[in-house]
Amino acid sequence: MAWIYLLFAGLLETAWAASLKSVSERFEWHVLAFTAVAMIGSLVLLALAMARLPLGVAYPIWTGIGAVGAVLASVMIYGQSISLQTVLGVLLLLAGMALLGAEGH
Repeated sequence: MAWIYLLFAGLLETAWAASLKSVSERFEWHVLAFTAVAMIGSLVLLALAMARLPLGVAYPIWTGIGAVGAVLASVMIYGQSISLQTVLGVLLLLAGMALLGAEGH
């Protein structure tokens, strides 16, 4: 169950990062409220995951999911161009997360 909490915590991290970008471009209270709720939810789920997973596994994977998700959101929502360098960076993040995840088992 800890891994499911961690996955959803990372997805919420992506959601709040993307919505924070939206707020920075055009302020809307409901988007700011969503951002705050997503932040709190992400941290609560991370804490639940950390009850079973080591800090050195859970935290880097949480930030990695958020980082990869932020890149994907930036490309899909905000039209950021993606380069070979970006793709390689994302692949390295995924590889690092996989290695850390293997350590957590």
